[in-house]
Amino acid sequence: MTLTEETGDAWQSERRLTAIGRIGLSVPARQAVIDQQIIPGSSVLDYGCGRGADVGALTSMDVAASGWDPYYHPNGRLEAADVVLLTYVLNIIEDPQERRRTLLRAWELAKQSLVVSTRLTWERSKIKGAEFGDGVLTSRRTFQHLFGASELRGYVEDVTGVRCVSAAPGIVYAFKQDEARLSYLARRIAPHVAWLASDDAASAIASVIDQSEQRGRIPRLEEMPGQMAELLAHLSVSELQRLVRSSADSDKIAEGARRSTLTTLLFLALELFNGRGPFSCLPLFVQLDVRAFFSSYKEACQRADRLLLKLRDDSYVRGAMQASKVGKLTPTALYVHRRAIDLMPIVLRLYEHCAAIAAGRPSEWSVLKLRHQGRAVSWLDYPEFNSDPHPRLKSSYVVDLATLKTSLISYDQSANRPLLHRKHEFLSLDDPDVPKCERLTQSEIKAGLYKNPHLIGTEDGWEAELVRCERALRGHRLVRRS
Repeated sequence: MTLTEETGDAWQSERRLTAIGRIGLSVPARQAVIDQQIIPGSSVLDYGCGRGADVGALTSMDVAASGWDPYYHPNGRLEAADVVLLTYVLNIIEDPQERRRTLLRAWELAKQSLVVSTRLTWERSKIKGAEFGDGVLTSRRTFQHLFGASELRGYVEDVTGVRCVSAAPGIVYAFKQDEARLSYLARRIAPHVAWLASDDAASAIASVIDQSEQRGRIPRLEEMPGQMAELLAHLSVSELQRLVRSSADSDKIAEGARRSTLTTLLFLALELFNGRGPFSCLPLFVQLDVRAFFSSYKEACQRADRLLLKLRDDSYVRGAMQASKVGKLTPTALYVHRRAIDLMPIVLRLYEHCAAIAAGRPSEWSVLKLRHQGRAVSWLDYPEFNSDPHPRLKSSYVVDLATLKTSLISYDQSANRPLLHRKHEFLSLDDPDVPKCERLTQSEIKAGLYKNPHLIGTEDGWEAELVRCERALRGHRLVRRS
């Protein structure tokens, strides 16, 4: 054990004061639930649990959760668990050696995975105090060592000795088995395709046909839900293949194969960015896709390697942005709405995923920004994108891929926030919101509202132009100002 109580060291700060009371799950615990790292029936140890809010919330979700804290729960059970939470603990430890021992002890207690979270460097302005060691000592004698998002991932990798993944800014997952890490990455890149409900052999065959059209290949028996495998048990593999080939839409099969091929390349390229493992560690569906769409694993890896190398080629990345069927291209970057990012060229999807793995993708964002001058990814949060004809920017989270430095700019308290125009340009052509956004843009152009583009990028400038042109907005309609 560690956290000082077990090492006999004396605390130099009032760590107990950093434990806050909350209702419901903390952000890291909620992220672990969303990412299926914590599921009903699993065991969880909250190491340094503070007042124990996460333990209570997880227990109510049928999770075998327990907690230990040197101050609030010193008699808590300190036993190995499937998942260990180490949330906002490392940043309050003023001794670097004890900080490292604490992380190592938490890793030793984890059977499957470790979830580590800390406060980040951009929160420095919220903390009032004097420099102390490698952090800040506040007037309440609480200590904070603030991590950079990519620094946290590197630190956890160094201590645990395994490759880690940034689940979100300030949240890192470390896995005991490489197969678990790869399965997590695969779910992020290729979300699970739901099987159609089946209660008889005919509907089960229809579901297999649907899966075949979406994947571009006939699924194997071991990929099917258990009940469906039972419904099809009377058919031989060759009979099932014949039924699918005779009934499936060949064009959909071809499109599914193209999509699966690109997704596999994306996964393998990202895995190289994060450190590639052996073929046997890949999730089953990835192994089957490699066998179906490539001549060998070696060929698939070579193509993926070339794809990753293309990220370094400015002209290639710029060409991909110009060729993209979605997004708004400016002299410095491509902007794409969240709903359209899967339609970007594969190298641009890889661009975004690399930044997300290195430093975390925020949970709340609306528009993706990819710079083609240098390599930097920004996730922009416009909370009212769907309802506001000119949504206001709430925050911008930026990852510089050259240095892996991150920054968060908040406009939440700004009196003159940046806003968007021509919303349809960020969406895919078949997005249901495009027609009304295009109509609004044409009305605004006709009214002369874009005559001074340098003025309309902020709330005040846009409102001044509306007044000048004697116009007002009613939802996504432009009307004369009364």
